[in-house]
Amino acid sequence: MNKEELICLTQSQVRFSEVDSMGVVWHGNYVRYFEDGREAFGNKYGISYLDFARENIVIPLVKINCDYKKPLRYGDTATIETRFVNCDAAKLQYEYTIYRNNTREVVATGSSVQVFLNPDMELLLDFPPFFQEWKKKHHLI
Repeated sequence: MNKEELICLTQSQVRFSEVDSMGVVWHGNYVRYFEDGREAFGNKYGISYLDFARENIVIPLVKINCDYKKPLRYGDTATIETRFVNCDAAKLQYEYTIYRNNTREVVATGSSVQVFLNPDMELLLDFPPFFQEWKKKHHLI
């Protein structure tokens, strides 16, 4: 069975409120761009934050990494590439690449890890059943 590579591309226009006094995107906003990518990924592939909430699963971020390559500036348009990293452990992993649209330069790369918690905030060591079904649907298991 072929395993799919799940990727979502999201466009983002750099807004004035996202830059510092030099017109450069403030470093913390790249993490927000990653969040935008995860949300768009969930909407595209039918595994949104609302799906987890309906199943009473909490998915906090426990690790996030961002490597800054080149600055985005006010007025730039960027593409956030969000890739699902399939793994056997009960967690969600994504990798990100942010490109400046007009040059296709890589401006940042990163990754994130989220874990599954029940409503009592206890760590789940196995995939929730609905998530396991989602992985089967996308030929990830």
